[in-house]
Amino acid sequence: MALMHIITEKTVTTARTTGGDSGDGSKEEEVRELGEENSVAGSGQQRKGTWKHAAFHVATTIATPAAYAPLPYALASLGWPLGVSSLVGGTLATWYSSLLIASLWEWNGKKHTTYRHLAESIFGSWGYWSIACFQQLASLGNNIAIHIAAGSSLKSIYKHYHPDGPLTLQHFIIIFGAFELVLSQLPDIHSLRWVNALCTFCTIGFAGTTIGVTIYDGHKIDRQTVSYSLQGSTASKVFKAFNALGAIAFSFGDAILPEIQNTMREPAKKNMYTGVSAAYGVIVLSYWQLACWGYWAFGSDVQPYILSSLTIPRWTIVMANIFAVVQISGCFQIYCRPTYAYFEDGLIRESNGHIANSLVRLLFTSIYMVLITLIAAAMPFFGDFVSICGAVGFTPLDFIFPAIAFLRGGKLPKCAKLRILVIFLTSLLLPGSLPLP
Repeated sequence: MALMHIITEKTVTTARTTGGDSGDGSKEEEVRELGEENSVAGSGQQRKGTWKHAAFHVATTIATPAAYAPLPYALASLGWPLGVSSLVGGTLATWYSSLLIASLWEWNGKKHTTYRHLAESIFGSWGYWSIACFQQLASLGNNIAIHIAAGSSLKSIYKHYHPDGPLTLQHFIIIFGAFELVLSQLPDIHSLRWVNALCTFCTIGFAGTTIGVTIYDGHKIDRQTVSYSLQGSTASKVFKAFNALGAIAFSFGDAILPEIQNTMREPAKKNMYTGVSAAYGVIVLSYWQLACWGYWAFGSDVQPYILSSLTIPRWTIVMANIFAVVQISGCFQIYCRPTYAYFEDGLIRESNGHIANSLVRLLFTSIYMVLITLIAAAMPFFGDFVSICGAVGFTPLDFIFPAIAFLRGGKLPKCAKLRILVIFLTSLLLPGSLPLP
């Protein structure tokens, strides 16, 4: 901001001393545009985010312990060939989809600051409400799932020091909810940048610790007793396979890319491209290894939450759970923001003064946290909830909408036959999504 202020002052001074009246107006207009270039639309705040901040935010939203944890179980439900190919395919598809969404930042000459407004600009009002619905399902479902995971990790830490302690999973879910209510008072995503930087390092710490303990436990197990065959009847195998695909979709879910890009300074697209790619570098190094090593170590008996399969050494498992809780705290906040935005757009702008805004934010964040905490405490079924959330919320947002939006924005192949095929397939995926002329 200091640099921007200096540039602005120098430019205004030059304009006033070297030009006439019309020249002065032109120069001052340039200065105004320069100052607004990095402003967050409608907020008066400056876009300060760099590609590093984008990488922190994206890695925090995607690479959570709740996303890592089901992957070995997903591979066990699919088997080695289909499991590994689904994992690699999910990685490449969502990475490319993320770049497509970033490329649509100013597709029609206007900056689109949220996912729902981007959808509205491309598909109209039905796109706005469709994406708003899927985004809320994904955000709420994700936060319930990772709330359960955080509570489970806190309980595991507690039981390590107090094996016969009276506290239950529900107690720790409530404790985590209270902590998130405090973090929810931070005003925006950019204010979470240092929290998410810490969370990114905890992501690496969690992955490294869990992978190391998994390999250690795997060598301690009699390898002759480990089976990699698919378990159950044919119907059970089919159900587990779809369940696993939903878990993989959840693991790569990121429903708020435009909101993250809205915090980036110019050039926003380039910063976002670099940040997304850097985040996926972390994901590849961690996801793939944990999924494969976890399945190798425990075979078909691996648990839906990988930490539940680990036994020794105990202190490393405690450390992995600590990493998990810290990382989840940042991810939870990122996914709160789309819901908070709905309230802030109406309530915050209508109230006057910083104190009034703070009280309004405290009110609706408290209501949100109470609801999420109650649902998480009443439905502590981590594995099934992850699969449902991935299938219903994240699949449309991460695997379907980005490609269709990119094509609808006029980015069609030049080959006539390929254009016809793309238009046909696109119209089958979503009604009314034929590309614009």
